[in-house]
Amino acid sequence: MSSLPPGDSADRRTRLAAERTWLAWWRSGIAAATASVAVGGVVPELVDDARIGYVVLGAGYALLATAVFVGAGLRQRRLARSVEEGGYEGVSAGWVTALTVAGGALAVATLAIIIANG
Repeated sequence: MSSLPPGDSADRRTRLAAERTWLAWWRSGIAAATASVAVGGVVPELVDDARIGYVVLGAGYALLATAVFVGAGLRQRRLARSVEEGGYEGVSAGWVTALTVAGGALAVATLAIIIANG
């Protein structure tokens, strides 16, 4: 726990905002991990055919969850260092693009499998 000067409310707000952001990343990772279990583990037990497609999608959601958790940790560490130095650390365009493309691809693939097996 760091000790902050009594009147340093801007620094305190920045640190709390960074913590809320980290927790939001974790909630997103948990949601992707939950989708992984549902799509890759539960659904294949409920369908008669095309089980492998759901298992592959579940693995994809698990990889997405892993990427979100790794991204959350890296982001939190960089942001903490930046706050200590009085600077700013934005999310890299690479992470935003990679997670957006991965999430979009998984959503489209999920829709395609549902339609194909519906």
